Amino acid sequence: MARRKIIWSNRARIKLFEILAFYAETSNSTTYSKKIYQKFKKELKLLLNQPDIGFKTEFDSVHGLIVDHYIILCENVEGNIVVHSVWDCRQNPDDLQIK
Repeated sequence: MARRKIIWSNRARIKLFEILAFYAETSNSTTYSKKIYQKFKKELKLLLNQPDIGFKTEFDSVHGLIVDHYIILCENVEGNIVVHSVWDCRQNPDDLQIK
């Protein structure tokens, strides 16, 4: 059996970059950006062995993982984990786009 992989969608990569850049710019340091990125990686690594963890969303196959103030929205697709978006829970929920 092939090993699962984490696949980041373009939207998710952009959101991740925006989050990390925001903290790097506001603090003039990359320390917190690196810390939050490591937390994201740790939680996503759990999905490789347990792809159905997290809470259900309005989309049947999409679920979310809570990491600090963020929700990582992902889906098990053809044996891989596709990250659709990273959402800051402090934003307006009407602006959320999952897929």
